[in-house]
Amino acid sequence: MSLLIRDVQEHELELVLAMNNAAGPGILPLDAARLQRFFRDAEYFRIAERNGQLAGFLVAFGHDSGHDSGNFDWFRQHASGPFLYIDRIIVASQRRGGGVGRAFYADVQSYAEQRYPQLACEVFMRDGTDPVLLFHGALGFQEIGQRRQDDGTMASMLVRDLCSYQWIHQTYGTRLPDASWVGRPRTPLPAPRSTGTHA
Repeated sequence: MSLLIRDVQEHELELVLAMNNAAGPGILPLDAARLQRFFRDAEYFRIAERNGQLAGFLVAFGHDSGHDSGNFDWFRQHASGPFLYIDRIIVASQRRGGGVGRAFYADVQSYAEQRYPQLACEVFMRDGTDPVLLFHGALGFQEIGQRRQDDGTMASMLVRDLCSYQWIHQTYGTRLPDASWVGRPRTPLPAPRSTGTHA
């Protein structure tokens, strides 16, 4: 049962959207237009595939992106330096507990620590979220504050320092070696042009 983590393809967005909106109250819903913006703008947008089936996805934005999220803006105001922000991670219900989440975090950390000193995310504090907080704590995340969401739910705002970043940055700067496992940032796609007519 091999697991493959790779960049998402545009034709897979419909499946990604369905998985996101079936994930339950711990994940904010998406519409097709917002997901298309994620596909266009996200620095990291990868899916997990197990035996040819979608097992999950993770979307992340660099701290200097134009991402329009209140939680992202909170980190821009409160984090101690540049960061890669995990907007969302979803694991298919039948795959939970099977290591997909840990594989995603290993992959996104490997990507981030070559480029950013911190990894940031939030966990919504609802009944039953203690295992999620414990999972993040076991991975080295620490709470740097809390933020009230629009629906009144509190979110634990978490950051993980990436200890390898300093050495990588001092040794290579922005000229990372050309190796397949290093990964490259996704190239943002151009915004769609308006086709409307103007009077």
